Amino acid sequence: MKAYELLIFDWDGTLMDSIGKIVRCMENTARVMALPIPSEQAVRDIIGLSMTEALQCLYPAGSVGEYQALREEYKQQFLQLDTTPSPLFSETPALLSQLRSEKYLLAVATGKARAGLERVLRETGLGEFFHASRSADEARSKPHPDMLQQLLAELKIAPERALMVGDSVHDLNMAASAGMDAIGVSYGAHSRERLHEAAPKAIIDTPLGLLHHL
Repeated sequence: MKAYELLIFDWDGTLMDSIGKIVRCMENTARVMALPIPSEQAVRDIIGLSMTEALQCLYPAGSVGEYQALREEYKQQFLQLDTTPSPLFSETPALLSQLRSEKYLLAVATGKARAGLERVLRETGLGEFFHASRSADEARSKPHPDMLQQLLAELKIAPERALMVGDSVHDLNMAASAGMDAIGVSYGAHSRERLHEAAPKAIIDTPLGLLHHL
């Protein structure tokens, strides 16, 4: 019997090579809004959180109105102004195809908003692989386990039969809080050393490396 029935993936930095674009867009947003430009590491640290929580970490003295203006400017940068490419990792399609052939249930738990997730699922053609998904505007922000708990309930899977795969400690800590195993990926937002702090089951260096831990 397989160890897991359900595999839940983060999106940015796990399936899609979008970390560079997120960093550039946040830097450009700060410039436009005349705010201190965050370091690349500071932006990497908040990737995976919902946008509100991310902005509160970067600019803790902001007001509700300022956070709303920042969200709108970031959206403008990401969708229209910034040209940094954000392709799928080259092994992502092969990984998902293999997992589907092995009859795993697949899901996404992301810090993106629903509109952003639907856009990338449509543009990449990957929507057909996933049985369910949760976005940042449908649940409490990572690392709270709400997102995973909703997916487990929807798909009727016990926590011990599900695995979270993500590139940040927010993903790994979310899984631990939900009673799930987790695997970190070293090619995304957080370093291997940072991921080790959250004690994942394993850390992989390529998407297809996941197959060795199932």
